[in-house]
Amino acid sequence: MNHPDTMKRAENGHREIVFDTETTGFDARGDDRITEIGCIEIIDFLPTGRSFHAYCNPQREVPEKVVEITGLTTEFLRDKPLFKSVAQDFIDFLGDSPLIAHNADFDKGFINAELDRAGFPMLPDKRFIDTLRMARAQFPGSPATLDALCKRFDISLSARDKHGAIIDSELLAAVYLELNGGRERRFGFKDARATVDSVVVPIARPRPTPLAPLSSQDERASHAAFIKSLGDDMVWETRYWSKSRG
Repeated sequence: MNHPDTMKRAENGHREIVFDTETTGFDARGDDRITEIGCIEIIDFLPTGRSFHAYCNPQREVPEKVVEITGLTTEFLRDKPLFKSVAQDFIDFLGDSPLIAHNADFDKGFINAELDRAGFPMLPDKRFIDTLRMARAQFPGSPATLDALCKRFDISLSARDKHGAIIDSELLAAVYLELNGGRERRFGFKDARATVDSVVVPIARPRPTPLAPLSSQDERASHAAFIKSLGDDMVWETRYWSKSRG
């Protein structure tokens, strides 16, 4: 059942969940387990400030290579709750919103394996949107890692020294906005341009009756005399003034 606050927020716009997981390895159906889950709520592609975050005890040793990437050690995770203890809160936060992940098959595989082991229904494939596939479709042949996309879109990586589920979700939310039109979409410029077929520029028409000169005949004669006194080599005399008099 959806949380009432989640349903209320969804009514105010298109709600999606950007999420990431950290794990002990790559074998979701084997011995590897989730060690961290991070979720960011976005509405109409913009973060709302609501999030879900949990560390999970994998009940196994964390390989040293994984520790180097995530910073999550066996000792740190030992007193954290099991996945099944946070599963209901996680599901409540998701509601029925679409789920955004980078290389979604990996995260989906681990989430569903953990849900299945904990006795919860698994999440259907149709709920997942893969930003890796989106990036490869938009920029074929270019690097499509999260780091590469942050650099492409000038999204700062300064807050991240290790791979963490919550910080990576925040970065991915910014990337997802850019993949969907970026700031132009945020302010409605892209859609506005699409609706403009042409721009009509009015044609200036000559006046039926020319305006009378604002200077008097004596003033014009005095000005002509002044120009003449500057000499025949002056640019405006030889090229422009003489032409206008001729």
